[in-house]
Amino acid sequence: MALFGTLHAVRAQIAPSPAFTIALDYVARCLRPGSPEAGRIAAVPAGETIRIELGAGVFALEQAYLSKPAGEGRWESHERHIDVQVVVAGRELMGVIDTRQLVLAEDLREARDLLFFAAHEGGSTLRVGTGELAVFFPVDGHKPSLADGEPALVRKTVVKVPVASTTPAVPAA
Repeated sequence: MALFGTLHAVRAQIAPSPAFTIALDYVARCLRPGSPEAGRIAAVPAGETIRIELGAGVFALEQAYLSKPAGEGRWESHERHIDVQVVVAGRELMGVIDTRQLVLAEDLREARDLLFFAAHEGGSTLRVGTGELAVFFPVDGHKPSLADGEPALVRKTVVKVPVASTTPAVPAA
């Protein structure tokens, strides 16, 4: 199930792999005031997303947007990537639920590694503020970018970690 908290807390709980090291080292730089990464995210125009290649199949989507009312959110999940969603500035709510409780509504796996699910009132809600992150695995339906009160500007990076790069190799028999 999903992980949530500070970078330190998440790093202590996540299974070590070279891909997660790349992802979490990048997150550390994003959260360091004055770093090139923090400056780049601060400069993203509202409503835009910039893709940054980090290596080993790991990439980040640096973005700025207005959080949205809960009714406008959609449950989603990904099959080939683990999401590391990091709020760099602002705050938002993120829903999380086991995908087995959801009904598939739109399958964009081939084109975008994205599954959308029908509206569902269950799940839990995370309040994610500046410097906090949530890690969503393929079993985690998530509904990000929700307003915590009135819609407000959020600056965020979503790091996409390939599932295949986090699975230990099985030795040949």
